[in-house]
Amino acid sequence: MNEEPSPSQQIDAHIQHLNDWRGATLARVRALIRQALPDVVEAVKWRGVPVWEHAGIICTGETYKAVVKLTFVKGASLEDPAGLFNASLEGNTRRAIDLHEGAALDEEAFKALVRAAAALNAVSSAGRKKPVSARPGA
Repeated sequence: MNEEPSPSQQIDAHIQHLNDWRGATLARVRALIRQALPDVVEAVKWRGVPVWEHAGIICTGETYKAVVKLTFVKGASLEDPAGLFNASLEGNTRRAIDLHEGAALDEEAFKALVRAAAALNAVSSAGRKKPVSARPGA
């Protein structure tokens, strides 16, 4: 019997397959997401895209030739005091963080954003909607 690899194993394989700065970047943000939300659920959707979920999708981790794109599906509803969102700013729902080779990332602000996205999912699943703070330590 041939068992399919778990989503976490598939993400591991994807990172190893990239074998460059994109894999290292994806591994780094994955570790930050896990630090922010130890009970986060990893999934793989849409032909291999890593997805992190907690009461709904928090963000996706797409890799392109020149960028690792972290798309927060409800990003437009999140406060972003550190200004991490730098892509998909025109939409009404999503926001993204494009990380280019060598780009710095405010890790504490990123973890706060991940926690805020999870909190928003929990609020949304309870039927209420309101902006959620992404302030570090919030």
